[in-house]
Amino acid sequence: MPEQQNPPLASAGTYALGSWQVRRIGYGAMQLAGDNVFGPPRDRDEALRVLRAAVAGGVNHIDTAQYYGPGVVNELIREALHPYPDDLAIVSKVAARRDENGAVLPYDEPHQLREGIEENLATLGVDRLAAVNLRIVDGTTAPGKRFDAQLAELARARDQGLIDGIGLSNISREHLLRATEQTQISCVQNLFNLADQRSLDVLQECTSRGIAFVPFCPLGWPRGIQNRILTSPVLADLGKRLPATPAQLALAWLLDLAPNILLIPGTRTRTHLAENLTVASVRLDETSRNELAREFPPPNRPA
Repeated sequence: MPEQQNPPLASAGTYALGSWQVRRIGYGAMQLAGDNVFGPPRDRDEALRVLRAAVAGGVNHIDTAQYYGPGVVNELIREALHPYPDDLAIVSKVAARRDENGAVLPYDEPHQLREGIEENLATLGVDRLAAVNLRIVDGTTAPGKRFDAQLAELARARDQGLIDGIGLSNISREHLLRATEQTQISCVQNLFNLADQRSLDVLQECTSRGIAFVPFCPLGWPRGIQNRILTSPVLADLGKRLPATPAQLALAWLLDLAPNILLIPGTRTRTHLAENLTVASVRLDETSRNELAREFPPPNRPA
């Protein structure tokens, strides 16, 4: 089957992810693993083609994790893209692992974080990563000495040249403030989308500090919230006028919301990838913004 050609990445500008300057539309590789992010992909050849098409289309920021699969996604990235382009920022995360049944378990003792970084380096075939996110299992827990020890371990890895930047994932604003008192933070990766804006305070803090904010599940979880976004009559009506698909509108809303938002939408197909790469061409006007705010009010506004 011949390679499908994706259109060049529509310009959404760039933003600093620590010491890296990346395009604001990246690629989240989580969905390349099997169902429930466990085991091999449904279509290995297509998974490899998606990765190559993303980079060919201008993506220079890929998000992954060793526990996707586990190991499956990192191995696909290496097979598809190694040797990597010089400007490709690969960002991973640590503090979790999968058991033999696919359950996600904490793996967040300081020495385990180091092991996680080294596993990512080995499976990806790199000497260093653009950033590694410390994934907090329970973001509602107040940060304390354990959190400080975890940050210190990531700082050691950075000082030793294994990673260029430290990121945080699934955190509260309290975590972010405590972390920035101790070290430089390159990025924050939290659940955030039209239908779930509970991390708005974290986004606002990141924006004020010039920290990249990377929303995961930008279209919602595969079940539940996602349906509300993709089946919204407001998005359907806006899509006819602009024109754009509901998914493109939801992603365009994120790009429009703050300049430090970096998108990492995931997909298993080149067709959806092509849609994602053209999101920057979707321009929201004030009327569109107001309609979306009424349909999906932020936390500080009554529904």
